[in-house]
Amino acid sequence: MAALITARRSGERGQAVIELALTLPLLLLVVFGIIDFGFMFQRYEAVTNAAREGARLGVLADYTATEAQNRALDYLVASGLNGPIRACGTGTTVKNSRCAQMTTSTVTVAGSTPVKTVDQVTMVVEYDHQYQFVGPIMNLFGSNLASIRLRSASSMRRE
Repeated sequence: MAALITARRSGERGQAVIELALTLPLLLLVVFGIIDFGFMFQRYEAVTNAAREGARLGVLADYTATEAQNRALDYLVASGLNGPIRACGTGTTVKNSRCAQMTTSTVTVAGSTPVKTVDQVTMVVEYDHQYQFVGPIMNLFGSNLASIRLRSASSMRRE
């Protein structure tokens, strides 16, 4: 009886190694995916704050649209997102490129008597985020998950 138990155990020697070899790549992909998502979310927050900062400067009377756009781009650089500057709205994705564009519009306030109109400034900031871990791994399997365009818009009214 003891010989039967010993023979059975010796046949299961490499089971743990095989299970580890099968599950470790998937586990590492999930862990690196979480890390990449954390980097992307941090950069999205920087893009959102840059749009808000540019819009805040754009509503002030002493500043021009160019100065507001430069402030938004400078905010991105201060956040560590320093890539080439490109024109906003272009379809091509350039690695770590950034842009800022300010527009001014007139908005009618609904429900007010008499009818009021206000000037509104909208700042749009874009940044092309490159995935560091998951993108190159997914490219091995034929996916084009190399980058994503992070875009944020902030609107404020000029008083």
